[in-house]
Amino acid sequence: MKNHWLAGYWHAPREQSTEIDVQVLLDDEQEMIRDAARAFLQGECSTKLVREMERDPKGYPPALWHKAAELGWQGLCLPETYGGSAMPLVYLGLVLQEIGRAVAPLPLLSTVVAALTIARDGSDSQRDAILPAVARGEKLLTWAVVENGAYCSPTAVHTTARREGDDFVINGSKLFVDNFVSADACLVVCRTSGDASRGAEGLSLFLVDTASAGITHRALVTTAKDQQSEVVFKNVRVPAGQCIGALDQGWPVVERMLDVATALLCAQMLGAARKDAEMAIEYAKMREAFGQPIGAFQSVQHMCADMIIWIDGGELLTYEALWKMGQGLPHTVEVSQAKAFCNEKCEAVVRNAQVIHGGIGFMMEFDLHLWFRRVSAWTMRLGTTHEHRARIAHALLDLPGHVVLGRPVPALTDEHPCDAHRQPAEFAH
Repeated sequence: MKNHWLAGYWHAPREQSTEIDVQVLLDDEQEMIRDAARAFLQGECSTKLVREMERDPKGYPPALWHKAAELGWQGLCLPETYGGSAMPLVYLGLVLQEIGRAVAPLPLLSTVVAALTIARDGSDSQRDAILPAVARGEKLLTWAVVENGAYCSPTAVHTTARREGDDFVINGSKLFVDNFVSADACLVVCRTSGDASRGAEGLSLFLVDTASAGITHRALVTTAKDQQSEVVFKNVRVPAGQCIGALDQGWPVVERMLDVATALLCAQMLGAARKDAEMAIEYAKMREAFGQPIGAFQSVQHMCADMIIWIDGGELLTYEALWKMGQGLPHTVEVSQAKAFCNEKCEAVVRNAQVIHGGIGFMMEFDLHLWFRRVSAWTMRLGTTHEHRARIAHALLDLPGHVVLGRPVPALTDEHPCDAHRQPAEFAH
């Protein structure tokens, strides 16, 4: 398994070479992980359960959550020291893709993203207190970043944490916090020095007990009918030892966390979009009009072909980003490529599926609507297409030197001060 795309898409560059070998099929172990997750969810997660959880106060079934823990999903990428399996990040993408396919109401994304952040940047005491319980399925986690503004902009963070003795006191509010109602702890981005005009300088990340005094939350009505909340912090005291990473230098930690969350959300979107497309294609085979299946009409055939092509393209981009993260390679542009593409194409897939089904597809009682609502909601989370394209443009146009996606951008040299203006962007794909 060493030195290759563990989602089965790329081999790492050979030593002293910039060549990349393409492998577009999953290997046996990856297929086993995917197939086992699919079989488990097909047997345990019916659309009836999904609909019940839309009305449930918790939004997820604890029994299914604990069965997922028995399969090791919560600890799949956590270190073995803390009860995890230490698997590559791409494996988690495969599991979340199947969760999306089943629209399973499991708070896995919010929990594992926060847990991976603690595993990477937390202290030993924080890891000991949180990670084993997460791996056992006993603790649920989430994160709180978004306020009013761009999803990944440090200038949009106005929630403050001011030092008082051995504690920090948090005041402010966060929007669209996933599964806060069920979470035991939440990673909260706060400004510990200066104001928003200082951007990333002065931001810190805190691990906050969701039962702390001074926290209130309000359920938000979402298209997906899942659990998202507005969370208000009023004089919430947090021990200084609960800071994740260095004080006033938390933004790089937050950016990594958001990149992991975004790429994994793309995998979840793609799983849901593929299932939606498969239902539409099957419907086109049996629904008749003018004496023949509607799939016999070329316009419908083109729609079906486009849906599968878009999903395949999204998978290539998403798993490239996940693999690069797992290898410690530069990945921010790849993450934004994947999200910008999936935002548009996954939405186009579910809209085409609705068109193929006709009026019945828009009925809330019809199961297709479950996939449509979730994909549409997920495209609006963790960055819009415009936000991610702006991030890509910044990397390609605003930074000096040759641009090769996946590599650090070199500084301009004295010998070639205008290279960035003379040379086109070079793509490594």
